[in-house]
Amino acid sequence: MTLSRSQVRDLLDRHGLAPSRALGQNFLCDAGTVHKIIRLAGIQPGDQVVEIGPGLGSLTLGLCQARAQVVSIEVDRYLIPALREVVGDFEAAGLLRIVNQDVREVAWDELLGPGPWTVVANLPYNIATPIILDLVVGEPRLRRWLVMVQREAGERLSAGPGTKTYGIPSVLLSYWADARVVGTVSSELFLPRPKVESALVRIDRLDRPRVDADFDRLAVLVRTAFGQRRKMLRRSLADLVEPGHFERAGIEPTARPEELTVEAWGRLATVAP
Repeated sequence: MTLSRSQVRDLLDRHGLAPSRALGQNFLCDAGTVHKIIRLAGIQPGDQVVEIGPGLGSLTLGLCQARAQVVSIEVDRYLIPALREVVGDFEAAGLLRIVNQDVREVAWDELLGPGPWTVVANLPYNIATPIILDLVVGEPRLRRWLVMVQREAGERLSAGPGTKTYGIPSVLLSYWADARVVGTVSSELFLPRPKVESALVRIDRLDRPRVDADFDRLAVLVRTAFGQRRKMLRRSLADLVEPGHFERAGIEPTARPEELTVEAWGRLATVAP
Protein backbone atom coordinates (compact mmCIF):
# COMPACT_ATOMS: atom_id res chain seq x y z
CA MET A 1 0.00 0.00 0.00
CA THR A 2 1.07 3.59 -0.58
CA LEU A 3 -0.61 6.99 -0.67
CA SER A 4 -2.86 7.84 -3.60
CA ARG A 5 -3.22 11.36 -4.96
CA SER A 6 -6.52 11.83 -3.15
CA GLN A 7 -5.02 10.60 0.12
CA VAL A 8 -2.12 13.04 -0.20
CA ARG A 9 -4.57 15.90 -0.79
CA ASP A 10 -6.65 14.79 2.18
CA LEU A 11 -3.62 14.64 4.48
CA LEU A 12 -2.47 18.07 3.44
CA ASP A 13 -5.94 19.55 3.92
CA ARG A 14 -6.61 17.96 7.31
CA HIS A 15 -3.23 19.04 8.68
CA GLY A 16 -3.41 22.53 7.17
CA LEU A 17 -0.33 21.97 5.05
CA ALA A 18 0.82 23.14 1.64
CA PRO A 19 3.87 21.80 -0.24
CA SER A 20 6.88 24.02 0.39
CA ARG A 21 8.50 25.29 -2.78
CA ALA A 22 11.55 26.38 -0.77
CA LEU A 23 12.06 22.81 0.47
CA GLY A 24 11.37 21.30 -2.94
CA GLN A 25 8.41 19.25 -1.72
CA ASN A 26 6.78 17.10 -4.40
CA PHE A 27 4.97 14.12 -2.89
CA LEU A 28 5.04 10.80 -4.73
CA CYS A 29 1.58 9.35 -5.37
CA ASP A 30 2.24 6.11 -7.24
CA ALA A 31 2.44 2.61 -5.77
CA GLY A 32 4.21 1.20 -8.82
CA THR A 33 7.08 3.65 -8.46
CA VAL A 34 7.40 2.89 -4.74
CA HIS A 35 7.69 -0.84 -5.48
CA LYS A 36 10.17 -0.12 -8.28
CA ILE A 37 12.39 1.93 -5.97
CA ILE A 38 12.42 -0.78 -3.31
CA ARG A 39 13.23 -3.43 -5.91
CA LEU A 40 16.01 -1.40 -7.54
CA ALA A 41 17.49 -0.60 -4.13
CA GLY A 42 17.61 -4.32 -3.38
CA ILE A 43 15.81 -3.94 -0.06
CA GLN A 44 15.44 -7.17 1.91
CA PRO A 45 13.82 -7.84 5.32
CA GLY A 46 16.10 -6.63 8.08
CA ASP A 47 18.10 -4.24 5.89
CA GLN A 48 19.12 -0.99 7.57
CA VAL A 49 17.78 1.94 5.56
CA VAL A 50 18.26 5.68 5.83
CA GLU A 51 15.42 7.52 4.13
CA ILE A 52 16.13 11.19 3.44
CA GLY A 53 13.02 13.33 3.03
CA PRO A 54 10.11 10.98 3.75
CA GLY A 55 7.57 13.75 3.26
CA LEU A 56 4.11 12.30 3.90
CA GLY A 57 5.37 8.72 3.97
CA SER A 58 4.51 7.12 0.62
CA LEU A 59 7.94 5.53 0.27
CA THR A 60 8.30 5.07 4.02
CA LEU A 61 5.23 2.84 3.97
CA GLY A 62 6.75 0.66 1.28
CA LEU A 63 10.07 0.35 3.08
CA CYS A 64 8.43 -0.61 6.36
CA GLN A 65 6.13 -3.09 4.63
CA ALA A 66 9.28 -4.65 3.15
CA ARG A 67 10.35 -5.18 6.80
CA ALA A 68 13.41 -2.95 6.59
CA GLN A 69 14.72 -1.16 9.67
CA VAL A 70 14.22 2.47 8.67
CA VAL A 71 15.58 5.79 9.93
CA SER A 72 13.65 8.60 8.21
CA ILE A 73 15.16 12.08 8.31
CA GLU A 74 12.69 14.90 7.67
CA VAL A 75 13.66 18.57 7.90
CA ASP A 76 10.10 19.98 7.90
CA ARG A 77 8.67 19.79 11.42
CA TYR A 78 5.21 20.69 10.16
CA LEU A 79 5.03 17.43 8.20
CA ILE A 80 5.85 15.19 11.15
CA PRO A 81 2.28 14.83 12.54
CA ALA A 82 0.94 13.87 9.09
CA LEU A 83 3.86 11.50 8.56
CA ARG A 84 3.18 9.82 11.90
CA GLU A 85 -0.48 9.43 10.99
CA VAL A 86 0.63 7.38 7.97
CA VAL A 87 3.48 5.31 9.45
CA GLY A 88 3.07 5.66 13.22
CA ASP A 89 2.20 1.96 13.65
CA PHE A 90 5.58 0.99 12.25
CA GLU A 91 7.30 3.46 14.54
CA ALA A 92 5.48 1.95 17.52
CA ALA A 93 6.51 -1.53 16.37
CA GLY A 94 10.19 -0.56 16.31
CA LEU A 95 10.65 -0.76 12.53
CA LEU A 96 10.91 3.00 12.07
CA ARG A 97 12.63 5.95 13.68
CA ILE A 98 11.63 9.46 12.59
CA VAL A 99 14.25 12.18 12.98
CA ASN A 100 13.28 15.83 12.53
CA GLN A 101 16.57 17.31 11.34
CA ASP A 102 18.35 18.78 8.34
CA VAL A 103 20.34 15.93 6.78
CA ARG A 104 23.25 18.32 6.29
CA GLU A 105 23.53 18.71 10.07
CA VAL A 106 23.14 15.09 11.16
CA ALA A 107 25.73 13.63 13.54
CA TRP A 108 25.97 10.26 11.83
CA ASP A 109 28.00 8.57 14.57
CA GLU A 110 25.20 9.32 17.03
CA LEU A 111 22.40 8.37 14.64
CA LEU A 112 23.62 5.15 13.04
CA GLY A 113 24.95 1.90 14.38
CA PRO A 114 27.37 -0.31 12.47
CA GLY A 115 26.74 -0.63 8.74
CA PRO A 116 26.10 -1.31 6.07
CA TRP A 117 23.19 1.05 5.47
CA THR A 118 21.19 1.69 2.32
CA VAL A 119 20.09 5.23 1.46
CA VAL A 120 16.70 5.70 -0.19
CA ALA A 121 15.69 9.26 -0.94
CA ASN A 122 13.52 11.57 -3.00
CA LEU A 123 15.92 14.51 -2.82
CA PRO A 124 15.08 18.18 -3.38
CA TYR A 125 16.45 19.10 -6.78
CA ASN A 126 18.40 22.14 -5.60
CA ILE A 127 20.55 20.33 -3.02
CA ALA A 128 20.61 16.74 -4.30
CA THR A 129 24.10 16.66 -5.81
CA PRO A 130 25.98 18.25 -2.87
CA ILE A 131 24.16 16.00 -0.39
CA ILE A 132 25.10 12.90 -2.36
CA LEU A 133 28.74 13.91 -2.79
CA ASP A 134 29.17 14.99 0.83
CA LEU A 135 27.70 11.78 2.23
CA VAL A 136 29.38 9.39 -0.19
CA VAL A 137 32.71 11.00 0.71
CA GLY A 138 32.14 11.41 4.42
CA GLU A 139 30.04 8.47 5.61
CA PRO A 140 31.35 5.04 4.50
CA ARG A 141 28.56 3.16 6.29
CA LEU A 142 26.16 4.40 3.60
CA ARG A 143 27.08 1.70 1.10
CA ARG A 144 24.17 1.45 -1.30
CA TRP A 145 21.99 4.25 -2.63
CA LEU A 146 18.80 4.57 -4.64
CA VAL A 147 17.99 8.24 -5.04
CA MET A 148 15.38 10.13 -7.03
CA VAL A 149 16.79 13.37 -8.43
CA GLN A 150 16.14 15.73 -11.31
CA ARG A 151 16.81 13.82 -14.50
CA GLU A 152 19.62 16.16 -15.60
CA ALA A 153 21.33 15.78 -12.22
CA GLY A 154 21.13 12.00 -12.46
CA GLU A 155 22.69 12.07 -15.91
CA ARG A 156 25.54 14.25 -14.65
CA LEU A 157 26.22 12.02 -11.65
CA SER A 158 26.47 8.90 -13.81
CA ALA A 159 28.05 10.36 -16.97
CA GLY A 160 31.18 8.94 -18.56
CA PRO A 161 34.16 10.74 -20.15
CA GLY A 162 33.61 12.40 -23.49
CA THR A 163 29.92 13.11 -22.97
CA LYS A 164 28.28 16.52 -22.66
CA THR A 165 27.01 15.80 -19.16
CA TYR A 166 30.38 14.61 -17.83
CA GLY A 167 31.63 17.10 -15.29
CA ILE A 168 32.66 17.73 -11.71
CA PRO A 169 30.00 15.50 -10.05
CA SER A 170 30.73 12.67 -12.50
CA VAL A 171 34.45 12.59 -11.68
CA LEU A 172 34.21 13.13 -7.93
CA LEU A 173 31.51 10.50 -7.47
CA SER A 174 33.41 8.05 -9.68
CA TYR A 175 36.39 8.33 -7.30
CA TRP A 176 34.29 6.73 -4.56
CA ALA A 177 31.48 4.81 -6.23
CA ASP A 178 29.76 3.30 -9.25
CA ALA A 179 26.67 5.23 -10.36
CA ARG A 180 24.10 4.58 -13.06
CA VAL A 181 20.63 5.78 -14.00
CA VAL A 182 18.28 2.82 -13.53
CA GLY A 183 14.93 4.44 -14.31
CA THR A 184 12.95 7.60 -14.85
CA VAL A 185 9.83 8.90 -13.12
CA SER A 186 7.21 11.03 -14.84
CA SER A 187 6.31 14.36 -13.28
CA GLU A 188 2.64 13.28 -13.45
CA LEU A 189 3.19 10.93 -10.49
CA PHE A 190 3.77 13.74 -7.97
CA LEU A 191 1.65 16.25 -6.10
CA PRO A 192 2.30 19.01 -6.91
CA ARG A 193 3.61 18.16 -10.35
CA PRO A 194 7.25 19.32 -10.86
CA LYS A 195 8.22 20.97 -14.12
CA VAL A 196 10.85 18.34 -14.93
CA GLU A 197 11.18 14.57 -14.98
CA SER A 198 13.06 12.67 -12.32
CA ALA A 199 15.67 9.95 -12.59
CA LEU A 200 16.37 7.01 -10.31
CA VAL A 201 20.10 6.68 -9.67
CA ARG A 202 21.71 3.61 -8.13
CA ILE A 203 25.03 4.31 -6.38
CA ASP A 204 27.27 1.61 -4.94
CA ARG A 205 30.16 2.79 -2.80
CA LEU A 206 33.45 1.03 -3.55
CA ASP A 207 35.38 -0.85 -0.88
CA ARG A 208 38.28 1.51 -1.56
CA PRO A 209 38.69 4.60 -3.77
CA ARG A 210 39.02 3.90 -7.47
CA VAL A 211 42.40 5.64 -7.60
CA ASP A 212 45.19 6.12 -5.04
CA ALA A 213 45.51 9.87 -5.50
CA ASP A 214 44.60 12.23 -2.68
CA PHE A 215 40.93 13.12 -3.10
CA ASP A 216 41.21 16.74 -2.03
CA ARG A 217 44.05 17.40 -4.47
CA LEU A 218 42.18 15.64 -7.27
CA ALA A 219 39.05 17.66 -6.48
CA VAL A 220 40.95 20.96 -6.74
CA LEU A 221 42.25 20.05 -10.19
CA VAL A 222 38.86 18.83 -11.39
CA ARG A 223 36.94 21.86 -10.13
CA THR A 224 39.51 24.28 -11.58
CA ALA A 225 39.60 22.62 -15.00
CA PHE A 226 35.85 22.19 -15.39
CA GLY A 227 35.39 25.77 -14.25
CA GLN A 228 36.98 26.64 -17.62
CA ARG A 229 35.93 23.56 -19.53
CA ARG A 230 36.33 25.12 -22.96
CA LYS A 231 40.02 25.69 -22.36
CA MET A 232 42.81 23.19 -22.87
CA LEU A 233 44.22 21.79 -19.65
CA ARG A 234 47.57 23.53 -20.11
CA ARG A 235 45.68 26.84 -19.87
CA SER A 236 43.03 26.11 -17.26
CA LEU A 237 45.54 24.40 -14.93
CA ALA A 238 48.51 26.68 -15.63
CA ASP A 239 48.67 27.84 -12.00
CA LEU A 240 48.52 24.30 -10.59
CA VAL A 241 50.29 21.98 -13.03
CA GLU A 242 53.72 22.36 -14.62
CA PRO A 243 54.14 21.39 -18.29
CA GLY A 244 56.24 18.35 -17.43
CA HIS A 245 53.55 16.96 -15.15
CA PHE A 246 51.23 16.31 -18.08
CA GLU A 247 53.85 14.15 -19.77
CA ARG A 248 54.58 12.24 -16.57
CA ALA A 249 50.86 11.57 -16.13
CA GLY A 250 50.45 10.45 -19.74
CA ILE A 251 48.02 13.27 -20.52
CA GLU A 252 48.00 15.56 -23.53
CA PRO A 253 48.22 19.17 -22.32
CA THR A 254 45.91 20.14 -25.18
CA ALA A 255 43.14 17.88 -23.83
CA ARG A 256 40.01 19.31 -22.30
CA PRO A 257 38.68 18.21 -18.92
CA GLU A 258 35.78 16.11 -20.22
CA GLU A 259 38.26 13.84 -22.05
CA LEU A 260 39.93 12.58 -18.86
CA THR A 261 38.83 9.52 -16.93
CA VAL A 262 39.01 9.54 -13.15
CA GLU A 263 42.12 7.37 -13.46
CA ALA A 264 43.78 10.05 -15.58
CA TRP A 265 42.78 12.73 -13.07
CA GLY A 266 44.30 10.52 -10.38
CA ARG A 267 47.61 10.27 -12.21
CA LEU A 268 47.72 14.04 -12.68
CA ALA A 269 46.91 14.68 -9.02
CA THR A 270 49.70 12.29 -8.00
CA VAL A 271 52.47 13.80 -10.12
CA ALA A 272 51.41 17.43 -9.58
CA PRO A 273 50.97 17.66 -5.82
